[in-house]
Amino acid sequence: MSKQNSIATRITRALHRYHARRNAYVKTPKGFVSNPEPRTIGHFARGRQLIAGNFLFAGYLVEAPKTLLWDVPTPDHVFEEEVHGFRWLDDLAAVGDAKARTIAQDWTFDWIKRYGRGKGEGWIPDLTGRRLIRWTNHALFILRGQNKAASDSFYQSIAHQTVFLSKRWRTASAGLPRFEALTGLIYAGLSIEGMADHVTPAIEALSKECDAQVDDQGGIPTRSPEELLDVFLLLTWAASALSEADKTIPDPLMAAIDRIAPTLRALRHSDGGLARFHGGGRGLDGWLDHALALSGSKSVRTEGLHMGFARMTAGRTSIIVDTATPPSGVASYNGHASTLAFELTSGRRPLIVNCGSGASFGETWRRAGRATPSHSTLGIEGYSSSRLGDEKVILGRKRELLTDVPSDVLVEASTLDDGHRLEMGHNGYSITHGLTHARTLDLMVDGRALAGEDVLTTLSEGDQARFDRAMDATGLQGIDYSLRFHLHPEVEAQLDMGGTAVSMVQKSGEVWVFRHDGNAKLTLEPSVYLENGRLKPRGSKQIVLSARAMSYASRIRWSLAKAQDTPVALRDVKQDDLEVTD
Repeated sequence: MSKQNSIATRITRALHRYHARRNAYVKTPKGFVSNPEPRTIGHFARGRQLIAGNFLFAGYLVEAPKTLLWDVPTPDHVFEEEVHGFRWLDDLAAVGDAKARTIAQDWTFDWIKRYGRGKGEGWIPDLTGRRLIRWTNHALFILRGQNKAASDSFYQSIAHQTVFLSKRWRTASAGLPRFEALTGLIYAGLSIEGMADHVTPAIEALSKECDAQVDDQGGIPTRSPEELLDVFLLLTWAASALSEADKTIPDPLMAAIDRIAPTLRALRHSDGGLARFHGGGRGLDGWLDHALALSGSKSVRTEGLHMGFARMTAGRTSIIVDTATPPSGVASYNGHASTLAFELTSGRRPLIVNCGSGASFGETWRRAGRATPSHSTLGIEGYSSSRLGDEKVILGRKRELLTDVPSDVLVEASTLDDGHRLEMGHNGYSITHGLTHARTLDLMVDGRALAGEDVLTTLSEGDQARFDRAMDATGLQGIDYSLRFHLHPEVEAQLDMGGTAVSMVQKSGEVWVFRHDGNAKLTLEPSVYLENGRLKPRGSKQIVLSARAMSYASRIRWSLAKAQDTPVALRDVKQDDLEVTD
């Protein structure tokens, strides 16, 4: 982190604290304009974890049973910031019993007592917006059974935070942080007595952000499907709050919602979960359906790319492939080197996955999850298709941005007599090895088979010269590369047919078989599945085809197919198996 960035961050935080303290004594509102209805959805299992004293935030697990949240040792300032955002309130509300309510009340009113006058890590615009949304959503949950003095302190604090946000939202980073700040300001401004003057400027600012941040494909600069869902939720909440208050919903806001909705539909697998790319997870169960229903948008877009991703579907099978250049600049702080990686889901069961974001397990796992070997694609040994480079301070934390990204990513979809074809290529290894990776995927019309071909080749004399230099560096022993197919942890896999194939059994009873053309070494190796909300990474397996590039063109063919005796349809009831520790 540069000294200049460090100074700028300290100055910004000092100004946040100044404005928080300056506006601490706003007039106490009498209450809400109308009874707020909860819109955010929590996770029951995470609520149980909190009640049991397992605090999992920002990649750190702190076990502190019977400890007030604000007394829990904080291993990192980002851990503390996440706690101050109050997203955990959704999870306690999801449990909803008397014990969960008591804990939520104790933690909320103790926050007001300790930090309500401008102290602590919580006085940042995006965190304040996130907190205001939760306090408004769960106000009845928090205030039930409280006396007048407690209620007054709650209303006074929520008004204080609203005034603070009206002064400081502009300092929030463009993208999700600013959407959170502005939505929180609109939410509170419409809900709390005496705060209505802050609504119109916030609506105008939100409209400008919609035009600036949501492109014609319904995508955002970070290219994270889960972050796109978060933005979509905020916009739909803002639109619903305006509608319920009999306010006009601005055209840019509705247009952004209409652009995003079909993109999210395209990025959803057949099991309802989002594709896990560029720092995003599957999305909390129910959030996507909730957001789409709330938006009222029925639009579907089947042609072309969706935020740079290609989608193939047939029968019960869905495939989503990263077919565009990775995010660039500041937007790449969570970006992954996942070009041409794919995920495959059959019915309600993921089969081929990416490892996912390791952010919830700490910086080491986060960095590992960004590398090409953590994705189901081809990688040259020791290299990723994009490299981690320049460090910037993003959201108060030092982050590595993507550099040396593929400058040319091509994709073409076509229809076959018996299925669908996707032809792709990228030049991410051209600079280092003179090689272009080309990948072809053929999905049969019934969705029961996928045929793939991966090629490493030179495309010009300059590429050949770079390849020759790379070969010389290996003593003409060849350039090692691997194709990886990461399996979901619930898939049982074993080598079969004398080590020439891999059999995979889903919990539903569905059986898939992986084969290849013999031009590579086939192994079944350990892998991990990095899943938000779990206490630790889950062990899994990966199919690996290893080979060496010895000439200007190398090729591996492979296939994934359901076993012949696998029924066309299976009765399958999916269970939520998130860990709960009592």
